[in-house]
Amino acid sequence: MSFLGKLFGGKKEEKGPTTHEAIQKLRETEELLVKKQEFLERKIEVELQNARKNASKNKRAAIAALKRKKRYEKQLTQIDGTLTQIEAQREALEGANTNTQVLNTMKDAAIAMKLAHKDIDVDKVHDIMDDIAEQHDISREITDAISNNVAFPNDIDEDELERELEELEQEDLDKEMIGISVPADSLPDVPSAEPVASAKEKPGKSTMSDEDKELAMLQSWAT
Repeated sequence: MSFLGKLFGGKKEEKGPTTHEAIQKLRETEELLVKKQEFLERKIEVELQNARKNASKNKRAAIAALKRKKRYEKQLTQIDGTLTQIEAQREALEGANTNTQVLNTMKDAAIAMKLAHKDIDVDKVHDIMDDIAEQHDISREITDAISNNVAFPNDIDEDELERELEELEQEDLDKEMIGISVPADSLPDVPSAEPVASAKEKPGKSTMSDEDKELAMLQSWAT
């Protein structure tokens, strides 16, 4: 607006509807046109029935009904074309609205990322990573130094140990083939006394003494 316009109160520019408002209006218009379509379709059906009913009885009335039917069909065709245009415009606005929301979201994300990286210096990050790598190397060197056995250096000949092990295995094999003699003093002693009969063994019948024989004879005479 120019200076004179501001001074004398020129006409202010009207703010247009938002994308959401425009989409809502287009949807309302679609609903209105769809209802108009349904109304015209019913009217066409009624006029078609009137033409059939008066075809043989009242030709003029039948022709008038067909004319009205043609006008309704023309209006219906126009509404179909209008609906196609409105649907295309609504879909385009919905796509634009979606793109706007996506772009705003990406813009906000970019701003948030910029704020997050504001206090981070890339050169300092590289320096920190180099320090971390260096400390890892030092840690590995310390571990290797601690694990190295200083008191017992690893100067043993592995081949010599292998030969000694083979000799031990050969000795064990020879002992198994020849057999090991058992010392005589390790055998148990033979008992000198005769074994005593067990209490479980039944004793044999003892012979009768002379006194027992005489007593038995006296008893037989007394009877």
